[in-house]
Amino acid sequence: MQKESVVVFDEAHTIDNVCIEALSVSVRRQTLEGARRNLNKMRQEIEKFKATDAGRLRAEYNRLVEGLAQRGNLPFTDNWLSNPALPDDILKEAVPGNIRRAEHFLHVLRRLVQYLEGRLETDNVEKEGPVGFVASINTHAGIDQKTLKFCYDRLHSLMLTLEITDTDEFLHIQTICDFATLVGTYTRGFSIIIEPFDERMPHIPDPVLQLSCHDASLAIKPVFDRFQSVVITSGTLSPIDLYPRLLNFHPVVSRSFTMSLTRDCICPMVLTRGSDQLPVSTKFDMRSDLGVVRNYGRLLLEMASVVFDGIVCFFVSYSYMDGIVNSWNENGILKEIMQHKLVFIETQDVVETTLALDNYRKACDCGRGAIFFSVSRGKVAEGIDFDRHYGEDKGIEPWTLATTWGGSATWPKGQW
Repeated sequence: MQKESVVVFDEAHTIDNVCIEALSVSVRRQTLEGARRNLNKMRQEIEKFKATDAGRLRAEYNRLVEGLAQRGNLPFTDNWLSNPALPDDILKEAVPGNIRRAEHFLHVLRRLVQYLEGRLETDNVEKEGPVGFVASINTHAGIDQKTLKFCYDRLHSLMLTLEITDTDEFLHIQTICDFATLVGTYTRGFSIIIEPFDERMPHIPDPVLQLSCHDASLAIKPVFDRFQSVVITSGTLSPIDLYPRLLNFHPVVSRSFTMSLTRDCICPMVLTRGSDQLPVSTKFDMRSDLGVVRNYGRLLLEMASVVFDGIVCFFVSYSYMDGIVNSWNENGILKEIMQHKLVFIETQDVVETTLALDNYRKACDCGRGAIFFSVSRGKVAEGIDFDRHYGEDKGIEPWTLATTWGGSATWPKGQW
């Protein structure tokens, strides 16, 4: 793509979250075990090349001496956009001498994997900044910041030299190199968090090391720098003046357009009290109150008993949806709901969500009826049109939102 190309981000109301996720990396024990297997296989490939085509490895070494982009190893094309670090931080420098040879680079990665394995052996939650974490790596593993910064591109170069085409097989070592490059490049805007277990299952050890990005502008900066025209648009881009601050840019043109409808396609019902006459509120401090949770469940049960075909129920987040569904399951409300309709849940796994949507449609088509639990402003909410019998009723649990759906909608009491 040329500099004059126009780049359009549609449905961009979650662009800040997407940017943060793009520069966030999670490392688990399974990741490190897979990385060790990848390193063993790459070592075997290197030995094979030494015996059959040693000239290819020598040519790669010579290129790395002069710099990644100087002699065509990493040309200035769209490929550099996949680099998790800013291009100028790497492409103009020569690769450090201790990772130019393939076998030396693998040895560095082994030390890094061993260090990360040691950091996962903890019983307490730990939080650390990139500067302190890099200093710890240098002290215990002997890997400096510049070496870490070049890990991603050095791995990319080595995989090209070894003619590795099945990149999915080496996903684990790529994750480790992504982590190394990010933590070695950025000194601000990131945190390293180590958790010994999932808070939902504290009795099962499942340590995870997360490199969490806090600055969405870091990921999108290369796009703004390269292309002359970038358009960010969405039907729910509100407040519109928030996004320039989140992404750190100055808009040339900023416009907001009103929406007009050709028919009355929404019939809201505002809920103020439950069936037991207890108040129902969307305030954050009351959101997890057992009485509020129970009343939302009873409301959904009553809706399921009288509404035909499909009902879509939106939650504020995945974690909140998990908590509410677990509460409904414990007090028996979910079992009563399933006597009227089948229940399908959106997850963060694309395959699982696709299957759930397909079965939801089948249940509505055959007349059995179903309820789909989704996340407001999530991928399903923004990408799927629940029209006709797929969305006879929509509800927000507990969230206040005005949008254009067919059928009726139910909101708890809140601010408009």
